[in-house]
Amino acid sequence: MFTFANYFFETMKQNLAPDYIFETSWEVCNMVGGIYTVLSTRAATLCEQFNDNLIFIGPDIWSENESPYFEENVLQSADWKQFTERKFGLKIRCGRWLVPGRPQAILVDFTPLFAQKDKIYGDVWEQTGVNSLAAYGDYDEGSMFGYAAGMIIESYCQFFNVADNKKVIAHFNEWTTSFGLFYVRKNLPSIATVFTTHATSIGRSIAGNHKPLYNYLQEYNGDQMAVELNMISKHSTEKSAANLADCFTTVSEITARECEQLLNKQPDIVTPNGFEDNFVPSKNHFAEKRTKARQALTKVAETLLGYKISDNAIFVGTAGRYEYKNKGIDVFIEGLKFLSENAENQRETIAFIMVPAWVKCPRADLQKALQDNSPLDAFNRTTTHELNNYEDDSVINAVSWLNFRNLKTDKVKIVFVPSYLNGNDGIFDLKYYDLLIGLDLTVFASYYEPWGYTPLESVAFCVPTITTDLSGFGQWALPVSDNIIKGVAVIHRSDYNSYQVAANIAKIIFDYSKFTAAEVENARNAAKKLSKKALWSHFIKYYYQAYQVALSKKIEKL
Repeated sequence: MFTFANYFFETMKQNLAPDYIFETSWEVCNMVGGIYTVLSTRAATLCEQFNDNLIFIGPDIWSENESPYFEENVLQSADWKQFTERKFGLKIRCGRWLVPGRPQAILVDFTPLFAQKDKIYGDVWEQTGVNSLAAYGDYDEGSMFGYAAGMIIESYCQFFNVADNKKVIAHFNEWTTSFGLFYVRKNLPSIATVFTTHATSIGRSIAGNHKPLYNYLQEYNGDQMAVELNMISKHSTEKSAANLADCFTTVSEITARECEQLLNKQPDIVTPNGFEDNFVPSKNHFAEKRTKARQALTKVAETLLGYKISDNAIFVGTAGRYEYKNKGIDVFIEGLKFLSENAENQRETIAFIMVPAWVKCPRADLQKALQDNSPLDAFNRTTTHELNNYEDDSVINAVSWLNFRNLKTDKVKIVFVPSYLNGNDGIFDLKYYDLLIGLDLTVFASYYEPWGYTPLESVAFCVPTITTDLSGFGQWALPVSDNIIKGVAVIHRSDYNSYQVAANIAKIIFDYSKFTAAEVENARNAAKKLSKKALWSHFIKYYYQAYQVALSKKIEKL
């Protein structure tokens, strides 16, 4: 039967584009990991649609050194800032996130909430059942930041009279912002909430503790594993946020299965991670940038090794967070050992492992040798920086155990770059992208990788890559690129086939080293072409679907 209420409801559901989006993450204006890349590259696409009605909220943790990614406007919203401090007891800074699109960004100092921590935990326990009693480490920081972000959203909506007459999305990323979702759900019931987990905390912990994640996934109980792995509080807040959000999303089908089993919640939408390629040099400057990168890689390698490397040496690299097994560093090094033992391999390979470790400082002897253009006279010919814990470092131990000596007669050499490549590391003094472009091939043989930006970035720079079908990117690429000649080689990886993965890595590198110039060019062009299919212009639709799901559910509840 026709009623005006039904007509209004159906009309609203067909026009569910948000008027405002508040997006919260610990990595807003704070480059920590892949989530920074997700948000910062997506911002430009969203800004085209929402302009300054897209507002990012991040932590103000910059008391000692100002964020290089944030530009404050001290005059912007001065009255609102005073209102926020007076009514909510929080100090904020307003400005722009210095990424393409230059979206509005608000940084909040959440530290005043530590004085109210126990009360907040108690209130959230009564509201959601989240168990914060077992909290340790960064749980307090994340929870207080998330709660503060929720307060900032309420402050903004009150001061600018937004929530009651506008369609508003509050989007929270990872468990570190879940307390913001709880706050908004309780205090701003008209706002639709989206929660995205980029990797479940318990799934990452299972994988990181060398337990078989995939073969036994259906046998795991998330709550039970949280007790076993001392992850009770993080798991509890993540699980509650996933189940309470108006729309729950994750970044790949592989993580969606993980969420369903471990969080007891199937994601409403899978939102794959796109990117923008505006950080890739234009065609006019690409060759110049690549030449500069190869010169830098060659100079550091030759200085560290103490001899000239061959002109046709193949440069292979891996990078990312230092999760030795999860990121596939283990099988990469084992694959290099297989390659070194291949009697048919006659081409020199220089493998760069670029993962930030516990670094003490750049090596002074290497710095001097680079400055003097002289070979390094030292016993250590593996690392570019001094480590605090050589004896406990996984890469160093693997290199030693597998007897990589970096002798001139060895066909495979390993150069360990254990520093953040931010342009100021003291050895290269170039950013990661400025070195990535100089590689011939990359390897990201991940065991646990919900998406995987590093292989996507690699192909964007025309560098063919090896990845696995246990990464979201690998699963996405597999239907169109199953061979390195197509830009991406996707290796099958399981809980128990690391030996075969390493052997496959060695074979692919060896095969690639024998490519003709034309075959190399074809592979590089194919890599670039594939990367274009992952631009945000193709993937942003999934976020619009998530917003629609969240707003639709909110309308139903109201």
